[in-house]
Amino acid sequence: MTTSSALTPVDWNAVGDEAIEHLRNLLRLDTRNPPGNERRAADYLREVLQREGIESEIVGPSPDRATLVARLHGDGSQPPLLLMSHTDVVAVEPEKWTHDPFAADIANGFIYGRGALDMKHMVTMELMAMLLLKRLGVPLKRDVIYMAAADEECGGTQGAGWVVEHRPELIQAEYGLNEGGGDGYEINGRRYYTVQTAEKGGARFHLRARGRPGHGSVPTEDNAVLKLAETLVKLRNKQPPLHFTASLRGFIEGIASAQPPEVARAFRAILQDETMAEAAIDALPVEDAQKYEILAMARNTIAPTMLKAGSQINVIPSEAVASLDARILPGWTPERFLGELRAIFGEEIEIEFIEPSAALEADPASPLFDVIRDVLKEHDPEATVIPRLLTGGTDAKHVSRLGTKVYGFAPELYIPGFDGMETIHGHDERIPEQSLRWGTRVLYEVAARFAGQE
Repeated sequence: MTTSSALTPVDWNAVGDEAIEHLRNLLRLDTRNPPGNERRAADYLREVLQREGIESEIVGPSPDRATLVARLHGDGSQPPLLLMSHTDVVAVEPEKWTHDPFAADIANGFIYGRGALDMKHMVTMELMAMLLLKRLGVPLKRDVIYMAAADEECGGTQGAGWVVEHRPELIQAEYGLNEGGGDGYEINGRRYYTVQTAEKGGARFHLRARGRPGHGSVPTEDNAVLKLAETLVKLRNKQPPLHFTASLRGFIEGIASAQPPEVARAFRAILQDETMAEAAIDALPVEDAQKYEILAMARNTIAPTMLKAGSQINVIPSEAVASLDARILPGWTPERFLGELRAIFGEEIEIEFIEPSAALEADPASPLFDVIRDVLKEHDPEATVIPRLLTGGTDAKHVSRLGTKVYGFAPELYIPGFDGMETIHGHDERIPEQSLRWGTRVLYEVAARFAGQE
């Protein structure tokens, strides 16, 4: 902690109350994407920042698709730190919630609302970090930039992507803090917190089979639907091989480092041989869900998600198309991935990539990772901090184009029996009040220590 903030008493109960108020206000703003309407959140955030004397700018491709950017200036001796988040949320089925998804109800210690964990809690925690840095007069060696972006849930091209393309000077930074990590969980009674150091890229594609069209009453062997079905079923028995990234190695070794010898050996066995790793993962003394996560982190994944063929039941179509959601590891490109696809599906089927995006990896051995680990150790001494490869994607794919090293760290207190991931994009999304209070303090201390003058 910097000298200034260390000597200034902070009423963390009051800070937590304020964070809860801001989160509830943001949750009441309907920013479902589509259509977005993130201007509602941007205006709210600008008003809060202005009251504290922090200037901000709202930018975007249209008035409704608004991204807010604010900056606290340091002495310039080190490059900036970017605190990044998004204000849009996904769709809801209100009738399946026990609380109105836009009422921000508090019940049994939880704050309910669409976006409570994805990711208006991070919008709020980063807002509080900006307010506290300003109020406490923390002397900064780095500018601290705050970006609350539009459109992440639909790809980010009208949010962070737009800023990167049109106003990159607003967010240019050496390091960034984003979603994708910070959650806590237990394995075999040992507690861990993750920091996302990598995320997969997108290599979605169409499989297209062609055949002879005709009348449904006169079937032939040259049927596009059957060809496509025969191709897709190959995924049941064959998946891409496993490949180890630095983040996966750090994740596995980090878990092993806190386990008793027998369990540690089981985890370290994964890293001994890529060709034997799948069997080692299957033998782990953990739940199947954990095994599936490790497998997804260790290979390029392929998941069929959509099928399209024909327009009329009595007409044999000339083609059938499957859409597949594929995610590739850092260091891979769609062109390289094509070899793995051909090994599974063969040479005859047509493969067409759609909207590919790059995979990312930031070095876990960095000053920012060290600060995160140190702060978490102070707030949860029994926990181990480990790097993580995110199997999905975030706005980091846009911001990293500016050379920013992005780490996923939205700190959430580990609470036994509560798995927030089960509610993200689902029903009754909620965050424990205790977690928001804890995460607000942890995130502030990370930002103050990393950006502040020692």
